[in-house]
Amino acid sequence: MPSRAVSAPTAPRPGGPLPWRYPHLVPETPPATHPVATSGPVKVVGTGLLGASLGLALRAAGVPVQLADASPSALALARDIGAGSPAAGTDREPALVVVATPPDVAAVTVLAELARHPAAVVTDVASVKAAVAAEVEADAGEGAARYVGSHPMAGRERSGAAAADADLFAGRPWVIVPGAASDAAAVLAVRSLAVDVGAAPVTLGAQEHDDAVALVSHLPQLAASLVAARLRETPEAALALSGQGLRDVTRIAASDPQLWATILVGNAAPVARALREVRTDLDTLLAALDRAATEGPDAPGATGPLAQVVAAGRTGVARIPGKHGGAPRRYGEVSVLVPDSPGELGRLFGEVGEAGINIEDLQLEHSAGQRVGLAILSVLPSAVAPLEAELDRRGWRVVAR
Repeated sequence: MPSRAVSAPTAPRPGGPLPWRYPHLVPETPPATHPVATSGPVKVVGTGLLGASLGLALRAAGVPVQLADASPSALALARDIGAGSPAAGTDREPALVVVATPPDVAAVTVLAELARHPAAVVTDVASVKAAVAAEVEADAGEGAARYVGSHPMAGRERSGAAAADADLFAGRPWVIVPGAASDAAAVLAVRSLAVDVGAAPVTLGAQEHDDAVALVSHLPQLAASLVAARLRETPEAALALSGQGLRDVTRIAASDPQLWATILVGNAAPVARALREVRTDLDTLLAALDRAATEGPDAPGATGPLAQVVAAGRTGVARIPGKHGGAPRRYGEVSVLVPDSPGELGRLFGEVGEAGINIEDLQLEHSAGQRVGLAILSVLPSAVAPLEAELDRRGWRVVAR
């Protein structure tokens, strides 16, 4: 971010450097950078990754944010990074309350906020919806009209306000889960919130949402954790052989165990159903591998089931939405060795741009102990040969794959 005179340090843009020495200089409401429909103040209850990121995003859009958290230190951190001002002591009633607590306390917190702010719309961003919605609808009375469940499909393996990012929701789906009693104006307020922080609203029923996230979010977390757990006592010599495949599979295994335990318990039935389906596939794989181990690789029934599971995986991967959420699209790949030195990756990107070719996607692979990385550039198939020739002409080492 551009700085002013050294003698007058100023607050950073939300999401920028932390103003540890000058928290009082963080402006209450920064100027809006684009028109927004959300009217403030917005009260955010829970200042972890999602809550603090939402505060940063709203303040960057010029919306005043009030913060509340059961932990004074978590609240202070969110305040100091510029996510908002403490709600305690303010006499301004929020127009919208966002409950960003763990799923096991989301419903009771929603009920408390509905009672505390009788004119406010209240939503929660818990990653399970059916149990929360059922409890709120049973106990909120007339307040249920002002409650709309929601869930931004955004996050990262790091947690807490220190990992917050004003752009966390940009381009991500934000599921809107209206209840049977939800007022249309309340639904619109939550939908506007999603749009104002750059997300794409999607409307689902509570159980429909829970069944979906069991497969696209909760099962991948467990799969990554199960694979990573096998590495706890793996010899160092074996770990030194790790490639990008292992890093890709285990990246999210670094997530917060306590948070994920509450998420999985809250969505127990759909997750258990998905795991049983995986267990069936595992039993098939084990039977084929045991047959190969005891009777030899040419034993009947040893190879076919293994190929079928891998083929089924390829079919599933092909169904994952592609760039910008559109239909999956096949790209060609150009693999280039990049020296592990400052500016080299930027130079590669610049020269690809000078060649008039757009990079559709990027993977970086590193080998232990090597001073180079492998950049795998996804481009349109028709651009593969011209790009390889241009990079070769410019002195890059293009690797045949």
